[in-house]
Amino acid sequence: MVITFSRRKSDCLKKNDKSSIGEFDERIRDLCMKINKLENFYTLSSCSGRIVLIKNLEKKQPEMFVLRSHERLSFEELKKELEDYRDNKDNKDKEDLIFKQESPIIHVACETLENAEEMLKKAQTAGMKHSGIIAISSNRIVVEMIGSEQLALPIFADGKRIVEDDFLRLLVKESNKRLEMGWKRLEKLEKSL
Repeated sequence: MVITFSRRKSDCLKKNDKSSIGEFDERIRDLCMKINKLENFYTLSSCSGRIVLIKNLEKKQPEMFVLRSHERLSFEELKKELEDYRDNKDNKDKEDLIFKQESPIIHVACETLENAEEMLKKAQTAGMKHSGIIAISSNRIVVEMIGSEQLALPIFADGKRIVEDDFLRLLVKESNKRLEMGWKRLEKLEKSL
């Protein structure tokens, strides 16, 4: 029995959200809903961009996130999280801690290669320059739309904070600026659909 694209789309959209927050983050919800209303497309996963503090672990684990924010962050919020991490007795091993600002990302299933090329062109026109077709199979084609606004660097190494407050202030300012750039790209993409 051949399963049609529309059936796969229907089945996928009925499933529970498996993301760590359990739903679309607020800033990307309308865009995803708009994509999912289009006949030849549906979203597989998405994120509007985020700032995280993450333990540098070998494998992905739920407790690896020390901080996760899909909104702008203040210096005070970041500093408090770093102090709490340093002072937490449960962090005996004091894994290295990485600060990341990640760009928006959306994975979209497309019915045909032509549909995928159309979505890819819209993403690139919106400024999501690192986008591409990442999977082609007999049952779907997947486009990954991703921005280029990203930062990643260690904050804690060998149990010690290795950056000063002045640098943290600059890091927060630049990360917030990059988040906002990513949100503007999402708005531009939504308007083009």
